Amino acid sequence: MADKVIYAMYDDDQVLLAGAKQLVSKGIYIRDVFSPFPIHGIDPVIGIKQTRLAICAFIYGLIGLLLALYGMYYFMIVDWPMNIGGKPNEFFYQNLPAFVPIAFEFTVLLAAHGMALTYFIRNWTLPGIQARNPYPETTDDRFVMEIHPHDNNMTADELAQHLSETGTINIEER
Repeated sequence: MADKVIYAMYDDDQVLLAGAKQLVSKGIYIRDVFSPFPIHGIDPVIGIKQTRLAICAFIYGLIGLLLALYGMYYFMIVDWPMNIGGKPNEFFYQNLPAFVPIAFEFTVLLAAHGMALTYFIRNWTLPGIQARNPYPETTDDRFVMEIHPHDNNMTADELAQHLSETGTINIEER
């Protein structure tokens, strides 16, 4: 019985959200929800923690800013010092105001690419990886709730009885 999984399929996201609230109020633990788009408000209901992707974005952006500043220093002062209009640029602070947009854009570039790669690696959505969603309909127009009977100390029949009261259109045990 420990390896059984119950999938409850819904055709409306608000019905799934109301059903999840009803099940959680009865003490039933919902392992996961699969949907074609984010369902606002489902995370606190089923107990999903706040993401730390923003912290990663800040770190990637900081790395991008530091690389941009170091690059500007190296290119303008060390590698190829320029004498523009008879004014040699011997100090980094003289070049900095002209290159603030470059530093900003490089910060955004590294933050965006770093977040995308972190998201793909964290969610294991790399090319060639089998999708974890149990039904292909969850990428189109259906919503599926995954419940494990051994998480709730209930039989599959008891869980199916509770699920049938939430407006599900299909209950399947695998």
